[in-house]
Amino acid sequence: MRLSRSLSITSLSGLPLWEEESLPVQDLLLFEVSWEVTNKVGGIYTVIQTKAKITVDEWGENYIMMGPYYEHNFKTQVEKCEPPNQAIKAAMDSLNNNGCQVHFGRWLIEGSPYVILFDIGAAAWNLDRWKGDLWNACSIGLPYHDREANDSLIFGSLVAWFFKELTDQLQDKPNVIAHFHEWQAGTGLVLSRSRKIPLATVFTTHATLLGRYLCAGNADFYNNLDKFNIDQEAGERQIYHRYCLERAAVHCAHVFTTVSQITAVEANHMLHRQPDVVTPNGLNVRKFSAMHEFQNLHSMNKAKIQEFVRGHFYGHLDFNLEKTLFFFIAGRYEFSNKGADLFLESLSRLNYLLRVHKSDVTVVVFFIMPAKTNNFNVESLKGQAVRKQLWDTAQSVKEKFGKRLYESLLRGEIPDMSKILDRDDFTIMKRAIYATQRHTFPPVTTHNMLDDSTDPILSNIRRIGLFNGRNDRVKIVFHPEFLSSTSPLLPMDYEEFVRGCHLGVFPSYYEPWGYTPGECTVMGIPSVTTNLSGFGCFMEEHVSDPSEYGIYIVDRRFRSADESCNQLTQFLFSFCQQSRRQRIIQRNRTERLSDLLDWRYLGRFYMHARHLALSRSFPGKFKMDHLNLAPTQGFRYPRPASVPPSPSASLHSTPHHSDEEDDDTYDEEEEAEKDRQNIKAPFTLVACFPRCTLSSVIRPLYFSWLF
Repeated sequence: MRLSRSLSITSLSGLPLWEEESLPVQDLLLFEVSWEVTNKVGGIYTVIQTKAKITVDEWGENYIMMGPYYEHNFKTQVEKCEPPNQAIKAAMDSLNNNGCQVHFGRWLIEGSPYVILFDIGAAAWNLDRWKGDLWNACSIGLPYHDREANDSLIFGSLVAWFFKELTDQLQDKPNVIAHFHEWQAGTGLVLSRSRKIPLATVFTTHATLLGRYLCAGNADFYNNLDKFNIDQEAGERQIYHRYCLERAAVHCAHVFTTVSQITAVEANHMLHRQPDVVTPNGLNVRKFSAMHEFQNLHSMNKAKIQEFVRGHFYGHLDFNLEKTLFFFIAGRYEFSNKGADLFLESLSRLNYLLRVHKSDVTVVVFFIMPAKTNNFNVESLKGQAVRKQLWDTAQSVKEKFGKRLYESLLRGEIPDMSKILDRDDFTIMKRAIYATQRHTFPPVTTHNMLDDSTDPILSNIRRIGLFNGRNDRVKIVFHPEFLSSTSPLLPMDYEEFVRGCHLGVFPSYYEPWGYTPGECTVMGIPSVTTNLSGFGCFMEEHVSDPSEYGIYIVDRRFRSADESCNQLTQFLFSFCQQSRRQRIIQRNRTERLSDLLDWRYLGRFYMHARHLALSRSFPGKFKMDHLNLAPTQGFRYPRPASVPPSPSASLHSTPHHSDEEDDDTYDEEEEAEKDRQNIKAPFTLVACFPRCTLSSVIRPLYFSWLF
């Protein structure tokens, strides 16, 4: 039975409409301030870049981003132009005339938003004076040796100066909203509020500063949230001044937001303020007009990965590539935070299970995590060269064979196979076969590592003994470099690689949101996440049975490490038991969830935060009933219609299944239509975050000098 196209492919038909009254954007200016505007450092860059289009669609020329100026980034990403607003131009001129350098242009991304970029180096001569201003404002001192903190102070001082000049020009109309991301931009918020600049301010933390440091030090973070001596922990890590800047920004903002519920819990303990709104991270979801085009892309890119595997495992290619699954983990090289430790241990157990059950499935696992290297591994390069040589040999023999067969048929003769291939052809083929012989295991890493003996991934591979042996059903390839389509080893960019894999595995311990499983979902690739990641919590809330939609959520919050490892191993083993048809059905369901992550839906939470900020900063002009907030509905995907009602009935009793199994019980179009009709709306913006009570919505600001 043909798998037809999902009804949810072309629209967000199952999502409830946004009911909140829209803001008069023509009478407002919205500024979004971040260190990562045109400056890629981490995941915040992705948030800002992907959200730009829907924000520009809503605000038009009244939306401007602000960030630091870097000459290379400006020349390659920004089209210089004049500000369309005379008040903005006058404010920029005032800064430029006082020895600073401010640049304006359009950021060449989707939506083409306006950007204002401040040259940090050109204003560094003011650093000592601005340190004094910061101390006088909030008694926070910055050490001279912390370059990042000093740069953030220069940036924040320029932003506050700009807002002062701008609001003096505008007087009372239009009103200004300033949205600040992370502590590097938070200094501008603190200084703006201390100077009583008339702004509506929003501050978003994507991960608390101290939380990331504590988790990187292998602390039992979530079980001890209420036990940490925050000031002492920050002081011991020599980041107390940064922590103070972050906390001051949190308490100065009219509205404080985080990107997930798990981060909201963390922020409540680390920063001592409950978030007013949770603003999940989204993506720009592009749907294909052709039926199941993403399935075709999976097949095409899987073939490219198979070619790499043929070369990397030459001489040991005794497994069937058609029954080989590709798993991967990708991200920053934070061994424990990203869950690489748990993943490696579960792979050891998975290897044991596959061997005990005599499974004919082989799993090739890729670790895509950038680390310090000095070059490609010679064995890896040799493998691709051997593969190419074999291909050329096969093509040469095939050409001769085809020509002789053609001539024989033209003469009306049945070809004599012993004559079509002569002795020289057999000699060439034998030499090619001998060239593929290898007396060592295929390498577990594609590069020469600088810290081979102490590298966490390689050390754990040695501990669990997965060296790509012939009897191992789990093979490992550690690629310590970002993927690139120009690589001589694996010439694919990240999106192509993800589409070609079968499963993304991200068992993170500390992941405020987690874009990697979200990107997998949008591409229709199943993934493993945890209930300690923002993405995992979001999916648990929005999907009745995430695993049936290809979202496997490992419990790392309420289980021991060993129990979590066993759960992850069972997820991986169950996935290996699926037939090809079952994986196709699951990918259809996974892709159907992409609407959940679309900024067209998630952007509403940012709209709510702005409206709330305006009602608090300009209560005479913008009203919001704090005690009777209108419910802004979300939605919840039901259990897929074709899945048995009992969870136990959906478990496989044997590791082998027919591709024709359940052939008459699944219809993609019918199931998608039932899901769309059965989507439920169980929560509201306030009610869905139990820690964000109404008292926090109307809380007074903490610093008395702000009034």
